[in-house]
Formats: sequence, structure tokens, C-alpha cells
Amino acid sequence: MMMVQPKLTVVGAGPGDPDLITLKAINVLKEADVVLYDALVNSELLRYVNPNAEQIFVGKRRGCYRYQQEQINELIVERGYSKGHVVRLKGGDPFIFGRGAEEMEYATAKGMDVAVVPGISSSLAVPAYQNIPLTKRGSSESFWVITGTTKQHKLSEDIRLAAKSNATVVILMGMGKLSQIVELFQKEEKNELPVAIIQNGTTKKEKIGIGTVDTIENIVEEQQLSNPAIIILGEVVNHRNEILQVQRNINSKLTKSA
Repeated sequence: MMMVQPKLTVVGAGPGDPDLITLKAINVLKEADVVLYDALVNSELLRYVNPNAEQIFVGKRRGCYRYQQEQINELIVERGYSKGHVVRLKGGDPFIFGRGAEEMEYATAKGMDVAVVPGISSSLAVPAYQNIPLTKRGSSESFWVITGTTKQHKLSEDIRLAAKSNATVVILMGMGKLSQIVELFQKEEKNELPVAIIQNGTTKKEKIGIGTVDTIENIVEEQQLSNPAIIILGEVVNHRNEILQVQRNINSKLTKSA
């Protein structure tokens, strides 16, 4: 009888578009004995999983937890020692607000081997899919990526600091705190700063609202934008309209010459 070698590999599934998962991640899924996957993982990715592997949904939907984090940690260890290679499939990149580091620490303390496969973070890919660069010569030299809600369910203090900078600001999990975010930027007299909110980014259900600090709350209400969504604040948001305008001009010329 072969001895089970307990191992945890934390894998980033990417931001939603199934084509944005990495080749390395696919190869790990093919080798898995157990896959624990989250709600933000595109279900199409499960077709890459070893057909003999156990698949367990451990995500959160509509504010309800199927498993608490402590239970997930224990499940990783239990399945690792009973079945072998556990793959923890998480949306985006597991080290960017994904709690991947916590799960690896727990598994390591219990004697398991651990590894990580980075994923494409929604903080980068979702704006890019809408032609919004996080940095652009003459507009932004840096960017912040901040969680909108801390462990204590409060607004991150880093947003206050980011509002004082000239950097692009990307806020994840911030829709429930949008009014407070707007207020912080208004206090810095950035009322006309462009803002984009992208819901279900890189997927077929993607929706986008574009406005300014002063108008974005009305736009969210009009377009009924909600989680999961990303908030982008900065002059780089205007790049999207510039690209769209150039495309319109080219299409118009082609139509007239036809």
C-alpha cells in the first residue's frame, strides 16, 4: 500500500475569464487528489480537474459561508493526510486578499508540504479588459490596491492616504463602503476625479459604470451595480474613452469611404 504524501498547492484561478488561468495551474489541477474551490472561481475551470479527484465547494455566496475559514483549514489537513495532494483553487491571485498565505501557514504547521501557483489578479486584469491602464506616462506613476473592508469590517485607513496621492487607486470589496470612499476623495477636493466601477469583470456578465467622484453613486444606482465589483479612481480611467473615441472615428471614416 502506497503511503500518502500530504501536500497543499494554493492556486490562483484568475479574475473570471477561464482563458486567464495559467498553464501551470491547469497542470496542477490535473494532478490533484482533492480540489477545494471558491465561489469566484469560474466553474468552467473544473473541467481541468483530475476526473478521479474529489471536488468540494467551500465558497461564500450572498453573505452565507458554507465553511468558516477554520473549517477550511482543518479540511485541507484532513484531506491531505487521507488523500494526498490538496489543491486550493481561489479566484484571482491567492496572495492578494485571498487568505492563501493563512492556509499555507496552517498546513505547514501540521506537517504538510506547501506550494503556490500565482494567478492573474482581478485588480490588474479587470481594468485592463476595459482599456484602463493602472499606470500611464503623464497620468499616473504608481497605483494602490486596497481592500475596501478590513478584518474588523471597517474602511481601510490606507484609502485615506491613497486619496491624498496622485496614484491610481484600485479598491476591492469596497462597494458597501462607496459613500465613505467618495467622501474621503471629496475632502481632498477631487470631486472631478474620474471613477470606474466594473462588476463581474472579464466575464460574460460584465457591467461598467463611468463617472466622477461626485457622480459615481448616482451611476451605481442607475445601472444597479453591485458586488463582485472593482472601483478604480484616477485620471487613467479617461484612457478608455480616448480609445473608444479613436475607434469610433476610424469606423466612421471606413463607413463613409465604403
